Amino acid sequence: MKVSVSATGRVIGGKHALRVGLLWLLASAACAQPSTSPGMAEQRAKSVTQVVLGILSYARWPVEPAQLRLCIVGPTEYTDDLVKGTTQATGRPVTVRRLLADNPAIVNQCDAVYIGKLTADERSRLFAALIGHPVLSISESDDQCTVGSLFCLRVGDEQVSFEVNLDSVARSGVRIHPSVLQLSRRKAAAP
Repeated sequence: MKVSVSATGRVIGGKHALRVGLLWLLASAACAQPSTSPGMAEQRAKSVTQVVLGILSYARWPVEPAQLRLCIVGPTEYTDDLVKGTTQATGRPVTVRRLLADNPAIVNQCDAVYIGKLTADERSRLFAALIGHPVLSISESDDQCTVGSLFCLRVGDEQVSFEVNLDSVARSGVRIHPSVLQLSRRKAAAP
């Protein structure tokens, strides 16, 4: 089952602090102005970083890492801002590094993976390696948000949104706060 969350401000109005926090992160990512300038790519990268950090802040691992390890796998379009390294709103540092899709270190040295363009065979091998390991996966270019990816980004000129693959979340070993799912349902019900 897939659920979509848009980064537009239309879903604002929840009374709970967690919902408001996630909405703020998503809404701030939607602030990009349409443009064809080189600055647009930079703005998209910053928006993707905000959404990725928002997703990570609503995830819990069986053993919480003191320093979150995010691995970028495959060629990407929107990770320029993310690779600089960053800190979550909670103050937890996030280290970012690039790895090849077949690198066995992914299952033991990555708490989350940001997946770029991979061949179908590379994707299949990556997700087979992740089975049984609590690794959150975010796909940048998986058009159908299919098996394996927990979150799939949708990057547009004016917003960054994402889909949640509930089947993959259930199998991942990573807990995702229900506010993300509640927001998804509210957005899906909006006219």
